[in-house]
Amino acid sequence: MNETFSSDREESKQSTDPAEQGGGSEADINLSQLPAHRLTESPVKKPYPLLIYVALALATFVAFEQLRNNEFIDYDDDHYVTKNQHVIGGITRDSVSWAFTTTHAANWHPLTWLSHMLDCELFGLHAGWHHLTSLFFHIANALLLFWVLNRMTKAVWPSAFVAALFALHPLHVESVAWVSERKDVLSSVFWMLTMAAYVMYAERPGIGRYMMVFLALGLGLMAKPMLVTLPFVLLLLDFWPLGRFPATQPQLVKSYYQKATAYRLIGEKIPLFVLSVASCAVTYAIQKSSGTVAPIELLPLNARIAGALVSYVSYIGKMIYPTHLAVLYPHRYASMPDWQPSASFIILTLVSVATIYAARQRRRYLAVGWLWYIGTLVPVIGLVQVGPQAMADRYTYLPSIGLCIILAFGAAELLARPAYRRIVLAVLAALTLAALLIGTRKQVRYWRNSLTLFKRTLAVTKDNYTMHNAFAFALSSQGKLDEAVSHYRKALDLIPYDAETHLRLADTLRLQGELNHAISHYRQAIRNKPDYAKAHNDLAYALRTQSRLDEAVSHFRQALETKPDLAPALNGLAQILAIHYDPNVQDANEAVELASRAAELTRYDDATILDTLATTYAATGHFDVAVETAQKALTLATAEQNDELVNQIGKRLELFRQAKPYQLSAPSSEMIGP
Repeated sequence: MNETFSSDREESKQSTDPAEQGGGSEADINLSQLPAHRLTESPVKKPYPLLIYVALALATFVAFEQLRNNEFIDYDDDHYVTKNQHVIGGITRDSVSWAFTTTHAANWHPLTWLSHMLDCELFGLHAGWHHLTSLFFHIANALLLFWVLNRMTKAVWPSAFVAALFALHPLHVESVAWVSERKDVLSSVFWMLTMAAYVMYAERPGIGRYMMVFLALGLGLMAKPMLVTLPFVLLLLDFWPLGRFPATQPQLVKSYYQKATAYRLIGEKIPLFVLSVASCAVTYAIQKSSGTVAPIELLPLNARIAGALVSYVSYIGKMIYPTHLAVLYPHRYASMPDWQPSASFIILTLVSVATIYAARQRRRYLAVGWLWYIGTLVPVIGLVQVGPQAMADRYTYLPSIGLCIILAFGAAELLARPAYRRIVLAVLAALTLAALLIGTRKQVRYWRNSLTLFKRTLAVTKDNYTMHNAFAFALSSQGKLDEAVSHYRKALDLIPYDAETHLRLADTLRLQGELNHAISHYRQAIRNKPDYAKAHNDLAYALRTQSRLDEAVSHFRQALETKPDLAPALNGLAQILAIHYDPNVQDANEAVELASRAAELTRYDDATILDTLATTYAATGHFDVAVETAQKALTLATAEQNDELVNQIGKRLELFRQAKPYQLSAPSSEMIGP
């Protein structure tokens, strides 16, 4: 390793400050050997880069500023923020410990959790500020990208165009507008910082600078494991534009980056590759144990390869023409025409051959941009299938930079001569960026809330089971029960055996008062998934409403066999055992145990459960404790403005004060709670 970090004394005496380079004296440079993009570069006045930074930041803010009015989405945002008690509580010793030890959401990304916690600490659950934090990270990524490319290539305008394409492209709205994808924009900050640290290391190698590269990559992997391909990208940068490989770049008047043998360049990346491999292993183990990795039996290898080939080409299409974007693209392997994978393979092969040939003709940016795109998509292209999506816009956030490099530096080469091309291409570039900005603003509006997003996704995709389900749930939450039932049924038309959809449909039908139909779907959910605790619990409550108490007891017990700490099941079973009209079924002592456990699990902060606990105390003859507990339940119910529950608790409280238990006199008597 000492050899890896040693520096060439002679080269280290040369300037490494890009602000000093100014392109050198044109009289001193052999133009026939100069990289194509340098032909358009003239010494740039120092204010220009500063103005570019300001313009990039302002344009990006204008493109995304509507995010401040957007809401959280009922799709993962509950797991990451809105219903995650560890996150909602902000930064505490316990929450920080949880962030570094949890595998919640099938990932280990403690820095992402800390980011969400800090937002909650500062802004609570005000969604607009959470969105603006993500936008801040996106703007930082664009500015860092410009800085890194400009420093490496000494080409201001192509570097600025790459950064602008990255900042304003509608394909990146998902990464910025979805709070759950904070990990995307946050990890990308560390991607950019890793590249920046590597550029400085390449200028003057040393152990201190190398450790900055290692640290930045490590922190990035703690935000999202997508950065596992970054060591590969650093090797590409060695090839172009850094020119660190022997004979990969004509020797100019000034050499800013230390050349080295191929073995040494690969060797200095080994610690980074080790870090990436470790991250891959941890991520795969976590996702496999969480059940998010599709088994090979469910999704055969040939289908995965076919899907990967088509996705590579589809992403390029969306980069060129970013319309019909969706939060989830369903798998279409079964209905995919045979010609699509074949055609995609031919396209990818031809482009790969062409870019490699171009690299031999000194257009190395083509090969680097293409391999950047191909390589960085490997972890998410579908060969290891995680989640229900066939592809996702967010997966292009970093890989798209490779295609932007091809476009920007290719355009710079066209600018070389004659002069009128500069005007034409400059106008086209401005129009392109304006169109992207407008497209991004439009796409941000689709992310306004769950209903607008899911409705749009269903409009631009077909047979989207997951989105029918998510849209139905969002409609149900808004009280639009008829529409919700319709979309649940459409989801079941696509996947009839899904237990969760049967459960959700049953819950919605129950809210509509359609108890018999609800019970039918609860039973179907249990047939499809016999150990489904929530289905047993919800069926028990529906049966209890119909006064079928013995059946309800059976299903409550089955729910608790699978999930012993399911508070609603503990509560429901305790209610029946405490007040059952049949003394052979009634068991007040067990009821107290069950209700006490439910109260502990809910931190004595649930009015319905405290009402049940008070009733169980009364059933055992402990009326003083029953009165005290019922009074606490009444206070909570009053604070929640639950008038119906307040009335019920009040009636029982009067009985307890008279040293009388609450007990059913017949199967049709009034039960406790909902």
